[in-house]
Amino acid sequence: MSLDPNSSDAQQAGPVFFDRQELGLVLRVYGRMVAAGEWRDYAMIGHKEVAEFAVFRRSGDAPLYRIEKRPALRLKQGQWAVIGEGGHVLKRGRDLAQVLRVFDSRKFSVVE
Repeated sequence: MSLDPNSSDAQQAGPVFFDRQELGLVLRVYGRMVAAGEWRDYAMIGHKEVAEFAVFRRSGDAPLYRIEKRPALRLKQGQWAVIGEGGHVLKRGRDLAQVLRVFDSRKFSVVE
């Protein structure tokens, strides 16, 4: 095992998760959507290769959107992605704030 902090072994030591600044950006969007009455619940999961922030219309439903962080794609497509309900990637990129703008450009409405 290498002791180099930039090695792939060091990066895979634990689960991927959001840092404080990243989580602040995500929670700002979440709070805005909750205030608008569009979202009502969320879940965060840290896996070995991906961290997910999932938002729900109701707590028992499937997630409406997932905000994913995949550090392995950092130098390729970008580590951030917003994935819609059907599994479609709505936006992907290297800058979280830019990726989260997908929620600014859409008209959201609750469909009962």
